[in-house]
Amino acid sequence: MGTGKIARWLLILLLASGVSAHAEEKKRVVLVAGRPSHGPGQHEHRAGVLLLQQCLTNVPGLETVVYTNGWPAETNAFEGADAIVLYMDGGDRHPAIQGNHLAQLDAAMRRGAGLACLHFAVEVPSQKGGMEFLNWIGGYFETNWSVNPMWEADFTVLPPHPIANGIKPFKIRDEWYFHMRFQDDHVTPILTAIPPDEAREHPDDPHSGNAIVRARKGMAEDLAWAYERPDGGRGFGFTGGHFHQNWGNENFRRVVLNGIVWIAKMEVPPNGVESSVSEGDLKLNLDAKAGRKAAVSLMQTNAAAGGHLPLGAAQ
Repeated sequence: MGTGKIARWLLILLLASGVSAHAEEKKRVVLVAGRPSHGPGQHEHRAGVLLLQQCLTNVPGLETVVYTNGWPAETNAFEGADAIVLYMDGGDRHPAIQGNHLAQLDAAMRRGAGLACLHFAVEVPSQKGGMEFLNWIGGYFETNWSVNPMWEADFTVLPPHPIANGIKPFKIRDEWYFHMRFQDDHVTPILTAIPPDEAREHPDDPHSGNAIVRARKGMAEDLAWAYERPDGGRGFGFTGGHFHQNWGNENFRRVVLNGIVWIAKMEVPPNGVESSVSEGDLKLNLDAKAGRKAAVSLMQTNAAAGGHLPLGAAQ
């Protein structure tokens, strides 16, 4: 074989090798579950994150890594992450604002990683973490501004955004936070609903009520949103997730799965991320809390009744 033919064959082999290596590259999503908190069936961070991981298993080109029971001990946990998902308690004890954790997230954001915060994880103090979350996910729960009542949100209209792919109008009761502190632009509302007046009528409190919220009766509020950062990264905020049983609702779950895929800069399927969660799946990996049997029994009752938590139950 002549030198020219050998060179051509080598070139073909190199190109084929490059295509193969590119095809095998996967997006890496790191999901972090906070420590146990609240009563049984509430803030089930570990069970929730493992359920999301299960649902993401069949997404082509995506791999997941899960850390449970608090912030990863490994300093390189977010290395190579295309997306990071935080599902944990927030406020002054938010794991993201402890030690050098904001710096760890900042390094990942500078590399272009996406960030999603679920439920309580959207709350950080305005003076520590507020500006970072505003820049990373486009908004956050600010005390004395945002509120966190229990209410049934009715989502009647979905926006023309990839995260809304496959989502049908639905209603569900949760501790839906609203009146977030948002960026002025590049934020796209994903879930929007009008809270009932009683959700706004709480007296002044850092979390429950304030005059501005009370003056907005009848107005729609954004409960989940997408953010396109000026640096090219993406953020996603989702204020629901208090009740573990709600992950059994296909639309509720699909919004979050779509959001995770989107912040990883993957194409969200036209019908959204397909997944199936059984009643048995919802019982798996629950934290060992007092009254856990009662919580499982309550989830079974609610599943039989159509998945809605009875008004005033398990708050």
